[in-house]
Amino acid sequence: MIHAMFDFAECKMTRRENFKKTMRHEKPDSLILDLGGNPLSSMEGSSPERLLEFLGYKPGEKENLPFGKGHKIDERILEHLDIDTRSVGTILTPADSLYKRLGDNLYMDEWGITRKYTGLYWDIVDYPLKGAGSGDLDDYRWPNPDSVDFSLIEEYAEQARCLYEKTDYVICAEHPVYGVFEIGCWMCGFDDFLIKMAIDGDFIKKFSEKILAYQEVVSRHYYSAVGPYIHYTSSGDDFATQTSLFMSPDMFRKHIKPYFLERVRLTKNLTDAAFLHHSCGNVHDIIDDLADCGVDILNPIQPTNDMMAPKRLKNEFGEKIVFHGGLDTQQVLPFGTEETVREAVYELVGSMNREGGYIFAAAHNIQPDVPPENVVHMFRAARNAGNE
Repeated sequence: MIHAMFDFAECKMTRRENFKKTMRHEKPDSLILDLGGNPLSSMEGSSPERLLEFLGYKPGEKENLPFGKGHKIDERILEHLDIDTRSVGTILTPADSLYKRLGDNLYMDEWGITRKYTGLYWDIVDYPLKGAGSGDLDDYRWPNPDSVDFSLIEEYAEQARCLYEKTDYVICAEHPVYGVFEIGCWMCGFDDFLIKMAIDGDFIKKFSEKILAYQEVVSRHYYSAVGPYIHYTSSGDDFATQTSLFMSPDMFRKHIKPYFLERVRLTKNLTDAAFLHHSCGNVHDIIDDLADCGVDILNPIQPTNDMMAPKRLKNEFGEKIVFHGGLDTQQVLPFGTEETVREAVYELVGSMNREGGYIFAAAHNIQPDVPPENVVHMFRAARNAGNE
């Protein structure tokens, strides 16, 4: 059993003061550590239960939630690892929609996408708009954004208010809606939607306008309630593979950027919170575009591509955007030793935090193949490295 792993001297600045300094691209007294502070820095599958057991705590029962509604990290883990962030909220599901359960491990979501649980994730098994044309969009049953659960939104707002008034944690409101590109790929299939981006601009325009209209209504309901009590919010939309973008930068600017920019603009009109965007892969060639859209924090730094190497990103974009994450979840965390994890953390923090503008986290959600001791090694090393 492991208890009281950390025994650090009290920092001169509070967590929120360190966050503000980080956002000003100034080196904070203490590096901000994030685990589960947004849905892209969390833990998957059995990994949180294994970590709880390693730390000497008894895991509780865990329900198998639908896609997009992940579990919050157990508070015992967050306190034990001295994590600076806390999150509230989740993707909102409208009552007036196509959503229905089709079986114990099968359901249709609010967009008409059929998902099957395959042991860790809810994989898509049917794409409702595959092969559709722009005329089909008028007759499709889109989810009604005004039918989201307002009592649930108020519950999230109350959670955020309590955290805001009674703690010093940095609070994130998780995004209530999906991104326009990912919904397109999920509803049409990646191949079909990317082909449409190349040859059917009318479909992409009409589809994106419908998604943006939905995002705007849900965002107004959500951020009007939680907005006063949060320090940052998130969005997720994967624009890239590990090697390159899914599309050319010009195609991103034509088909995706206008709608993403409007979504960020609306969010920032409803809250003073910073805006974090998550995209897996090599997004190097559109980082300037993301900053231009209003993204304040970029998650993650997926370090397996030279174009996304931390030192390179810091040198090229360190004055424009705050970076979040970056510790390799494909090799270092699952297969590393205490020494190699520590070395990787110190190298990452040394590159990214030398002038502030960096929040520490793993490069993505921690998977069940990561030994729980490496999670502890990672955050212990990060706290020490960030205080040097």
